[in-house]
Amino acid sequence: MDQAPTGIIVEIYSDIVCPWCYVGKRRLERALASIDDGVRVTWHPFQLNPTMPLVGIDRKAYLEAKFGSLKAFGRLEEQILTAGEGERILFALQKIQRTPNTFAAHRLIWRAGRQGKQDAMVEALFKAYFVEGKDIGNVKTLVHMADEAGFDRAETKSFLSSNEGVSEVTAEEATGHRLGIHGVPYFLLNSTYAISGAQPPERFAAALKAVGADAAARKAGV
Repeated sequence: MDQAPTGIIVEIYSDIVCPWCYVGKRRLERALASIDDGVRVTWHPFQLNPTMPLVGIDRKAYLEAKFGSLKAFGRLEEQILTAGEGERILFALQKIQRTPNTFAAHRLIWRAGRQGKQDAMVEALFKAYFVEGKDIGNVKTLVHMADEAGFDRAETKSFLSSNEGVSEVTAEEATGHRLGIHGVPYFLLNSTYAISGAQPPERFAAALKAVGADAAARKAGV
């Protein structure tokens, strides 16, 4: 295993309805598996559809409005499916019936981060949407997903019915916009090195080593 200096923080701006964010997660995980421990990953919200109605909209209507036609989306779908196969993600896009508003899902991710279980929540949401075709804008679905990720159902339901995390998630998203982020996934390493898109694992590994080495040099006063 290649050695990488410790103390690296990877901040990921993403949205649950972004298939490339799911692919990027897998590729980053592959890169992290090739180096030593010492990398902390945190997730931040970036809604691709911030004006989406809370109840979401019909998936076909959304795709036609965004891409002009379902046929036009079909070309992109092929690329997504191919990338998914390479990362062992069983994308089942045909199961998705509604394109959701993802703000509540991002609140759950924020809450999970406060409990040290962010990755489990993110993984559960990605799987629910892209593999199982569930409506992750629906509160009942979110409560079920949180339960599967190891969170208490009653506490999750109470949290989603409150305003807890609303201002914090809004502020985190605003930070992403101030950074000039226009698309996701977007990876920020130690607040100094940015990677945009679901890059190959080798690109992530090289960046992690370079940023880690720089951090170690700074700490040593070199």
